[in-house]
Amino acid sequence: MQSRRKALWLALSASWFLLVLLGSAPLLRLAAPPKPQPRLPQGWPHWLDATLLKSFSQPEELPEDASQPPSAPHGGSCNWGTCFDISKCRRDGLKVFVYPAAGPISKVHGRILASLEGSRFYTHNPTEACLLLLLLLLPGKDAPAPPSRPPPLHWNRGRNHLVLSLHPAPCPWASWLDQAMVAETSPLVDTFRPGFDVALPLLPEAHPFRGGNPGQLRQYSPHPGEALLALAEEKGRWRMAGINTSDCPWDGHCEWDPGPDQNHPQEMLPNATFCLIPGHRPEASYFLQALQAGCIPVLLSPRWKLPFSEVIDWTKAVIVADERLPLQVLAALQEMSPERVLALRQQTQFLWDAYFSSVEKVIYTTLEIIQDRIFGTAAHPSLQWNSPPGALLAPPTFLMNPQDLPFYHLPQGAHAEDRFSALIWVRTLGQAPLKLIQAVAGSQYCVQIVVLWSSERPLPPRWPELAVPLTVIEGQRKASDRFFPYSSISTSAILSLDSCISLSTSEVDFAFTVWQSFPERMVGFLTWNHLWNEAQGVWGYTAKMTNEFSMVLTTAAFYHRFYHTLFTHSMPKALRTLADEAPSCVDVLMNFLAAAVTKLPPIKVPYVRRQQEDAPLAPAGPGTGREPQLPAQDCINQAVAEFGHMPLVSSRLRLDPVLFKDPVSVQRKKYRSLEKP
Repeated sequence: MQSRRKALWLALSASWFLLVLLGSAPLLRLAAPPKPQPRLPQGWPHWLDATLLKSFSQPEELPEDASQPPSAPHGGSCNWGTCFDISKCRRDGLKVFVYPAAGPISKVHGRILASLEGSRFYTHNPTEACLLLLLLLLPGKDAPAPPSRPPPLHWNRGRNHLVLSLHPAPCPWASWLDQAMVAETSPLVDTFRPGFDVALPLLPEAHPFRGGNPGQLRQYSPHPGEALLALAEEKGRWRMAGINTSDCPWDGHCEWDPGPDQNHPQEMLPNATFCLIPGHRPEASYFLQALQAGCIPVLLSPRWKLPFSEVIDWTKAVIVADERLPLQVLAALQEMSPERVLALRQQTQFLWDAYFSSVEKVIYTTLEIIQDRIFGTAAHPSLQWNSPPGALLAPPTFLMNPQDLPFYHLPQGAHAEDRFSALIWVRTLGQAPLKLIQAVAGSQYCVQIVVLWSSERPLPPRWPELAVPLTVIEGQRKASDRFFPYSSISTSAILSLDSCISLSTSEVDFAFTVWQSFPERMVGFLTWNHLWNEAQGVWGYTAKMTNEFSMVLTTAAFYHRFYHTLFTHSMPKALRTLADEAPSCVDVLMNFLAAAVTKLPPIKVPYVRRQQEDAPLAPAGPGTGREPQLPAQDCINQAVAEFGHMPLVSSRLRLDPVLFKDPVSVQRKKYRSLEKP
């Protein structure tokens, strides 16, 4: 009898041991939420852990995008095909009308209304709208019961309507929603209609309206053997605990040490690698905290739908596990490889910054999802949603293959173009830059020259004979014209030039070869630098020649034509107006766009200053050492206000050709004219 018990005990022990070793990792993978559609890999470029994290893009993770019809709703007859009339959107695309509020609204609701009214989707005329948005008030004792009030004027049984609800309580208006879509925070899985409703994150009352706080992940690589858990507690607090046998013995009970590692009440963000979040709906408020902190959310049998799961592949940032198997979950977390941990943490930072760090980004993401449904096959591919810079910074009006975008060259195995187009802007009182045209046309990489003529002077009767075609476009004498996505520009690489600049063919050739290695960044010759004026509490910038810079002038700079589309279609209307009123601000705005997209500084290349050529002057502003401009012309501070943060990144790097300024024979140097006075 004793030998039989011993054999049974050994068999059970061996089975449990094999379960922990072989079944823990599959446990997490099987419990992960299903992918809404095939996904492409994603990654954040230029991380310092390249040796540790070989690649985000594995060959076996490259499925092709395929358009899929929305899934059938749960417990309802409405879906995208039956309850939304796309014909209303064919003329002007997605235009949104917002019903005025009928009563007092919270701060979050006020920010949402302001965000919608300032977006490119907004219209004042409900008859022109493709989508009508009804913003529900937070339930309170002073708010009237929704069923008692009449439906909105253009309700039409809720067709082409979006009901936006920011409170996670069960919606009491389901009886009269009818054909309306619902955008609700943390909706229950059982009531959510995939492909029709939109799942929102639960925003705190003090969530930033624009810009938002950056992610808190500073240590790129987790320390081996120091995997930590943060356990969500009441009132937004977290408790830290280590994953080891002393903290959690393997006897079926897990007692967490309530020692000194508990977060301070004012410290709302956890400092851990994994954040354990219960699956009940009230605990959804911890989800955004974990994302911002770079703490991998471990959701224990969630009953609520993850936000924007229609387009975001949460399997790349979140772990979903069975709450009934705590020991296996902890074992799987402990055995997860450092490469996998790093990939998950980096993805949390990208998703936080791209879609969740501000109220404005949450609202714009909701509208982009609906717009993608309208566009169908022309919508953002999965790669753009799930890899930097994100779908909000890649407007669908830029209809190109993802391989042609500079951000996806590495995962797609593409390369930058080996040819460029020169766009020369002739200002109001300028004249034809014949010498500049000949120098640029002499470049072995130039395929065309486009002259944007905004001068009051008449066009010259003859242009020089060139080896490349020359096209003249008559502009409207607005500074923003130079960044319009002209169809006559045939290449992705653009050399932006002012007619007053002087460049040699060697300078152009070398700058272009540098840009080919950094196609997502701006590469230029002349630089400015931004600075903070502590005394006045404002931003300023200077044109003084120093080692540090954060902007390159579009007077002479290479960049991808994608930024023309971004400037024209995604730049806030107030900033585009500012660019036309103060033409010197266009350099600041273009550098703001590039820095906001790449999170990287521009690149400077050598420039030989010619005789009788003055240095470009920065517009006067706080901190420049000149008289400050009027507030309406202080473009850098207006840009910071519109962007919600300062995106510019300073650098001291200048790339020079080999043997530049070295005391060797000039005949041995490839770019000889760079050193000529």
